[in-house]
Amino acid sequence: MFETAIKSLEMGYRKMNEYHQRLADYLLEKNSQLSYDQAITWVELLWEDFETTRAKSGREYMGRSTTERIVKQWIGLYGDKLHDFVAQNPKYKDYLHENPRMLH
Repeated sequence: MFETAIKSLEMGYRKMNEYHQRLADYLLEKNSQLSYDQAITWVELLWEDFETTRAKSGREYMGRSTTERIVKQWIGLYGDKLHDFVAQNPKYKDYLHENPRMLH
């Protein structure tokens, strides 16, 4: 039973990585000024922001595919400007410049 739980967690982790990699690739298409590590970090920040905000508002969890769709919309709208956003927001600058792999 323990092995089954471990395998399930591993599959979930791999699936999450697939979502993040797809979104990071999409972000890099929109913004060539970001490194791959920065794109992954942005995806993780946007993903967590959406899921946390939704949970805090008491809304039902709609699954990873919904989160992926929303993050992809955000990237489509703002992805080409994210490098400018970092310059004006020190909180994100720390995540993306000092240690770009900090969240992974």
